[in-house]
Amino acid sequence: MSTAPIRHPATTIQANALRPSARLPVIFLGHGSPMNAIEDNPFRSSWQALGAELAQRYEKPQLILCVSAHWLTSGWWLTAMSQPRTIHDFGGFPRALFDQRYAAPGAPDVAQHISNEFSPALGLDQGWGLDHGAWSVLKPMFPEADIPVVQLSMDYGQPAQAHYAMGRQLSALRDRGVLIVGSGNVVHNLGAMSRSMTSLQAFDWSQQFDEMVERQIQQGDLAALVQFQQLGAVAAKAHPTWEHYLPLLVAAGAADGEEPVRMFNASFQGGSISMRSAIWGG
Repeated sequence: MSTAPIRHPATTIQANALRPSARLPVIFLGHGSPMNAIEDNPFRSSWQALGAELAQRYEKPQLILCVSAHWLTSGWWLTAMSQPRTIHDFGGFPRALFDQRYAAPGAPDVAQHISNEFSPALGLDQGWGLDHGAWSVLKPMFPEADIPVVQLSMDYGQPAQAHYAMGRQLSALRDRGVLIVGSGNVVHNLGAMSRSMTSLQAFDWSQQFDEMVERQIQQGDLAALVQFQQLGAVAAKAHPTWEHYLPLLVAAGAADGEEPVRMFNASFQGGSISMRSAIWGG
């Protein structure tokens, strides 16, 4: 029996025409350093393998909806341009990283339709594009860039519960050909990074927070992820700011604690960045 990836035709979406489909999974990816997008390392390899697995096991998504830690707004917004630009929202990296482009099309008509279904309605944005939290993981997964991508911002003025609730609304899209991808990090403290630490080493507080998240996901207690601040000083060290944790809450909201979950990339960068990732469904 051949194990070659299934070759799907390029995806095109007519206005408002998301079709019912078999339920697609929801994914949370720890994206870590932008260099993971181009380095030959286990993280990039895992994203490539995940894309191949999805092509084997599922119908090709009609749309990817990505929630990245790097688009914070007042209110909730969807990208609604036909050709989203590749955003290089970082500094101090090699030229090769700035040369990266991800030319996946947008889906403005579908974005409008999704916006109208949500309460409150989502704003439609023409100025953003795909930031590195999105393209750095999507390009290894779907290198042909032939699946339309819409990025959803995070309303940073809203509490953690609101991001989980947004995921609950998104969940229904999984039955209409939409692959939901959250991109952030379970632990993210750039100021504490130590270049001398290996991927199997972590600070005590980093490991404690990561293990709490692992336990809650494994137990299917996804709503408990919202209460992360109850860890007090440990949570404050794990997330001096919250933006890299919130995509996990959106993804967990779109998931179901009763469905199968698999975690991978359960290691660290610099001792203070957890690369733990999860896929629900299947």
